[in-house]
Amino acid sequence: MAAALYGTDGFYRNNSPDAHFRTSVTASPLLAESMVELVVAVDAALAKPRRLDIVDVGAADGSLLVGLMKALPPHVAARAHPVGVEIRRRPAGLDSHVSWTDKPPNAVDGLVIAHEYLDNVPCDVAQLGQDGLLHQVLVEPGSGVESMGPPLTAEQAEWVGSWWPLSQPGNRAEVGSSRDSTWADLVGRLHRGLAVAIDYGHCRDDRLSGVLPVGTLTGYRAGRQVLPIPDGSCDITAHVAIDACEQAGLTAGADTSALISQGAALRALGLDAARPPIDLARSDPHRYVDGLSRASQAAELLDPAALGSFWWLLQAKGCLPGLPGIRWTSGRA
Repeated sequence: MAAALYGTDGFYRNNSPDAHFRTSVTASPLLAESMVELVVAVDAALAKPRRLDIVDVGAADGSLLVGLMKALPPHVAARAHPVGVEIRRRPAGLDSHVSWTDKPPNAVDGLVIAHEYLDNVPCDVAQLGQDGLLHQVLVEPGSGVESMGPPLTAEQAEWVGSWWPLSQPGNRAEVGSSRDSTWADLVGRLHRGLAVAIDYGHCRDDRLSGVLPVGTLTGYRAGRQVLPIPDGSCDITAHVAIDACEQAGLTAGADTSALISQGAALRALGLDAARPPIDLARSDPHRYVDGLSRASQAAELLDPAALGSFWWLLQAKGCLPGLPGIRWTSGRA
């Protein structure tokens, strides 16, 4: 999976993701506009520092950072330092105010965003064998033919036992320890501020209910779901065990945490899908059409059966952003 995504001939080395799948960022500028409230709240909680870092990990073409900078109030934008973290080269024509790097900064005062990033952190797939042991699932890169491999490492088996226990031979789990350590590393780089992971995922109740008997690993190519053959021709992704990441962030030093759906988060930030009043169609038809478009985009971002079901994991360190409607839990693990 690592080679297929990030190797020399890997998918993310040679492809523009927006040509293959749709995200909340590419769906509407309203995501960035809504997240402005998040940035402003962090800025206030940090007492308006001279430099406010805004780091987007897995920044793709930089659209989220550009949208944020355009929508920020001038007094915040003047102090903001946007950083895109991405393995691909800096996009041509990207706003010169946006820094571009292939590694996250060592210390961040402000905001770290991981938007649809953790689902692409490579992970092993485990399967419970007839022998009662947890085995790695091996995949032949050219054909996609699968076979049972060696038993999991002790660390991997411990993670599965704690977070995704398997009871029936043939059941599978994506081993999330690599995602946990990646998220813990990002939280650990946060000096003061807020780390936000936005991704599709699941929690323990979903995993124990049996609704994910063979896991979630899949591929995407040209807007279609395909078999996750690790040959570099498609995106390979698996849902994130987001509650395990939350625990990892607390262990890494986060003071407070909130785990909510995207729909709930965006509503807390002020987004709604209300249609403009019909009278506006007569008095100002252009504004009415714009309002309809905005309402449609907002509805897609809030839809509990689609993008609105994504998880938002918010973890703060050294501050507590004032965000009405977001319920924080405190205490380090």
